Amino acid sequence: MKTPGITGNLPVIRAHYADILCQLAEDRGLRRARLLSASGIRPSMLGHPDNFITVDQFSALCRAALEQSGDLALGLEFGNRLKFTTHGSLAQAAISCDTLEQALSVLIKYFQIRFVYMRLSFFVEDEEAVIQLDLSHNVADLYRFNVDVVMASLMDVNLLLFGSRLLEGGRCLLDFQEPGDVLPYRQLFGNRISFDSGVNQLRFKRDFLNSSMSLSNPVTRRIAEAQCEEEMRFLEGSTSVANRVSRLLESVHSRRLPALEEVAEQLRVSARTLRRQLAAEGVQFQQLQESLRHRRAIELLRRNELAIDEIADALGYSDPSNFGRAFRKWEGVAPSTWRREHLKAGA
Repeated sequence: MKTPGITGNLPVIRAHYADILCQLAEDRGLRRARLLSASGIRPSMLGHPDNFITVDQFSALCRAALEQSGDLALGLEFGNRLKFTTHGSLAQAAISCDTLEQALSVLIKYFQIRFVYMRLSFFVEDEEAVIQLDLSHNVADLYRFNVDVVMASLMDVNLLLFGSRLLEGGRCLLDFQEPGDVLPYRQLFGNRISFDSGVNQLRFKRDFLNSSMSLSNPVTRRIAEAQCEEEMRFLEGSTSVANRVSRLLESVHSRRLPALEEVAEQLRVSARTLRRQLAAEGVQFQQLQESLRHRRAIELLRRNELAIDEIADALGYSDPSNFGRAFRKWEGVAPSTWRREHLKAGA
C-alpha cells in the first residue's frame, strides 16, 4: 500500500537555512559552488531570507555537505548555528510568551512553517515534560543529521533563555546507534543521554513548565503569531490534503487516532468535503490511519523491551490478535517474526 509522502518539489524551506549550511561548509574548507551544483540551487536564491527552495534541493544540499565533509556529526554544528533569530516569527512568538509551557505550545503549533517534514509534539508523562521529534520517512538517509540539527537548535535556544536549569534532572533520548565519538553529544546534552531509544526526546522536570519567560511581551506575541498564521496558510496552500491529514494524525500520541470527522473539524471543512478532497488525490482516510499505525508498529518493535501485547495496546488494538493480523497484512510475517529477524540482522 503506497501512501503519499511530502512532495519534494514544493517550495517549503526558507533559503537562508541553506545559506547558513553553506557558510558552515565553507568554514570547513568546502566549496559553496560545488555544494549548490550538487543540489540544483541557484546562488541567487540564497540572497534573501524570504526566498524558498524545495525539500529535494535542501535534502540534496545536506547530503552533499555530509559527504564532502566526511563528518557524521555535522548536524550538531549546523543546529548550533541556527540561533533563535534564524527562525523569525516562530522564535519571536515563542520567546514572547509568559511561561515555558506557553512557549512550547506555540513552538509545537507552528514548527512546520520552518521544517515541513518534521514534527514536534509536547506532552507530560509522570513528573517529566517531554518534547518529541518525529521525522518523515521520505528523508530516511538524513535521519541522524536532521535529528541532530533540531535537537542542537532546541538546546541552543534553551541555554539562551534558561541557562543550564532545564538540564538539571533532564535527559535526552535519541533514536540512532551510539556514534563512535560521543563527546559532542555529551557536551551539548550532558551525561544523561541515551541512544537506540526508539524515540527522539528532550525530557525535563515538569515543574519547569511554569518558569517565566524573561522576554515576555503579549503585543509582540500577537504580532508574531499573526505572521506565523500567514505562513501556515501559505504552507497549507502548497501542501496536499493527504499530507495535512497525515501531519494531524502524527501529532496525536494517544492510543486512539482521531476519526475523519475530528480531523475535518480541525481542518475547518466538513467530513464530506474532506473525504471528497482525499478521493481526488487517490487516497482514503483509512489508508492514512493504517500507514501511521504501520510506521509506529515498526518503531515500537525495534524497542526490544516492549512485549508484543504492550505494542498492540499502545497502537489502540484491544485484542493483540487483531494487531497480529494487521501486521501480517503489512509485512507478510507476524510481529514476533519481524522483530526476531530484524534484531538478528542488526546484531
